[in-house]
Amino acid sequence: MTDLPGRVNEAPRSDFRWLMMSNVCKHCTHAGCLDVCPTGALFRTEFGTVVVQDDICNGCGYCISGCPYGVIDRREDDGRAWKCTLCYDRIGDGLEPACAKACPTESIQFGELDELRERAARRLETLQSQGVAEARLYGNDPSDGVGGDGAFFLLLDEPEVYGLPPDPHVPTRDVVSMWKRAGLAALTMAATAVVAFAGRRK
Repeated sequence: MTDLPGRVNEAPRSDFRWLMMSNVCKHCTHAGCLDVCPTGALFRTEFGTVVVQDDICNGCGYCISGCPYGVIDRREDDGRAWKCTLCYDRIGDGLEPACAKACPTESIQFGELDELRERAARRLETLQSQGVAEARLYGNDPSDGVGGDGAFFLLLDEPEVYGLPPDPHVPTRDVVSMWKRAGLAALTMAATAVVAFAGRRK
């Protein structure tokens, strides 16, 4: 899925602009929420999307801190997680997600990622040729910190203007090195304690 903004106003740009984006789950290739869910409530579907099974969610909230985009929320009544599923039930029946179906300007588009990337690249080229130098594709790079997103965006300004992280990454990517450092620190403390204890006994 991708957001492709409509026609750019050819009038000179003022200081005030409307910049809109649907802040949905990005369905990351490397999804931090999946890494941290202790119950298996989050899973990757056969379509590559990430879905929460609310009947399995225990409301721990780990997935919220595991999401680099802040798109997972908790239900007020029981604290269970919820987010965009990219209409898993609809695409399972061969239908478009509701947002893409209902969007009157076709800014939200759904389809095969390769085809959407080609379409977005052409739109980006058009915008840049019209003088929108800040235009960029966001979430389209498989070498970024989340391995690219299943939902990417054509932005007309810096990601921060939209409230998006400029360099998204899976929060759990540093867990192994953190545990190694913690283990090394623990060993150092233990060795220091042993040396201190041995020195006392003398």
